[in-house]
Amino acid sequence: MSTFTQTREIVMMNLRSIPQRLGASLVVVVGIAGVVGVLVALLSMSQGLGQTLGSTGRADRLVITRSGSNGELASFLDRASVTLIKQDPAIARGADGLPLGSGELIVITEVPRFGQKTGANVTLRGVEPAGFALRPELKIVDGRKFRQGLREIIVGQAASKQFEGLRSGAELRFRGQTWKIVGIFSTNGDAHESELWTDTETAQSAFGRSGVSSILVSLRNIDALESMKARLAEDPQLNVEIKTEYDFFSGQSSNLTFVIGILAGIVGLIMGIGAVAGALTTMYSAVSARTQEIGTLRAIGFGAMPVIASVMAEALILSLAGGLVGALIAYIAFNGYSVSTLGAGFTQVAFKFSVSPGLVFKGLVIAMFIGFIGGIFPAIRAARMPVTNALRGG
Repeated sequence: MSTFTQTREIVMMNLRSIPQRLGASLVVVVGIAGVVGVLVALLSMSQGLGQTLGSTGRADRLVITRSGSNGELASFLDRASVTLIKQDPAIARGADGLPLGSGELIVITEVPRFGQKTGANVTLRGVEPAGFALRPELKIVDGRKFRQGLREIIVGQAASKQFEGLRSGAELRFRGQTWKIVGIFSTNGDAHESELWTDTETAQSAFGRSGVSSILVSLRNIDALESMKARLAEDPQLNVEIKTEYDFFSGQSSNLTFVIGILAGIVGLIMGIGAVAGALTTMYSAVSARTQEIGTLRAIGFGAMPVIASVMAEALILSLAGGLVGALIAYIAFNGYSVSTLGAGFTQVAFKFSVSPGLVFKGLVIAMFIGFIGGIFPAIRAARMPVTNALRGG
């Protein structure tokens, strides 16, 4: 009988006997399902946040902030700087002939989450009229846009689902003043949907600000970016940093996703060690229970490699089953689940968990690795077991 035939027969015989060891086999499946489920859930949180921030903006729109600031909240540009920057020849012009640039003010407001009395930090963004022309992806899904000079607000769709009282017609209190919500907007699920928007000048008046946090501009041509950077850098009146909108918001997620990745690694390592221990125990027990069977097979001519293959096949199939169960649980429980967390600007960013095929594949690879480690040593022990000892039951 060829080695291939021996391997096939002994593997099939071993797999058919798994129901007889169902309790021990479930230890491996449940342990690995836990590892994969937790890892995929944590990584789907990181991926969802990265997708939300990474989908914000375009390469032909620029965010200009004060040099050295780590975000819009820490940035300040005075009125003179805003006017000077908007006159750069690289900036596109609108139908009215004016520069397509929006000076935007970022302030922090407090809005309670559903079921909570304490407030959470939410971004209030002051936007100039050109801010809407710059963002054609923005759609009013309920109500209307705010009017200039009035204390009116429009609310991002994600924020309206995460925080209490953010609906059209409702009123909010900021700085002892009443603001009316007049609309809900969508920006295709990007980071702006976590914000409240109002008129820049109204926000400046209400919060005692004289300048803006950033300027959003549209380029005539993406090739003009480097020359614009050089001109603004050489101007002694300016001290600014220029990034494409896409790069700016993608950078906001890097630190948090890194922390989540480290946390996932630590939790996965601890749980993985436990899963490996469970797999080792289970597979050693399986080998011990089949000692005489293995001895008989060796006595009638089965080689060591088919024996190793039979033990490894059982360990890997149990691990694969555990990985699939864990990934399925993570997908059902978390994919598309909406939450909010503190972003780089210490304000809440609403996003959805994203259990992608790539994460599922990564979870299955980890499951198979745990199964391999848990099966290889018992398999080698089974193959090295003297035939005479095996026939006597060990």
